Amino acid sequence: MSENPQVSKDEQNWAMFCHLAALSGFVIPLGNVLGPLVVWLIKKETMPLVDQHGKEALNFQITVLIAFVISALLTVVLIGFVLMFVVGIGALVLTIIAAVKISNGQFDYKYPLAIRLIK
Repeated sequence: MSENPQVSKDEQNWAMFCHLAALSGFVIPLGNVLGPLVVWLIKKETMPLVDQHGKEALNFQITVLIAFVISALLTVVLIGFVLMFVVGIGALVLTIIAAVKISNGQFDYKYPLAIRLIK
């Protein structure tokens, strides 16, 4: 569903905000999960695209949180510091890519390596 004429610009923007809300995690603890969750819960009933991308963003950010916790545990053996950096940069880059794709009307974007917990 690359180009969908039934999707309003407003709905497209809210879907993009689902992804961008995860960037709050760089400032607020657990904001990477709470940001998309709040946007998704507010708009999922009225906007199907937001429902779809809210789930996608949440699944990816939960995966990032799991990876970050594992990396934090591995700081005991020092490799965790490198992994935390890699997870942070990867989450930032993939989140921005998702937002840009939605902004450009590519509504079928799926994050790589995301665990699909919310269906």
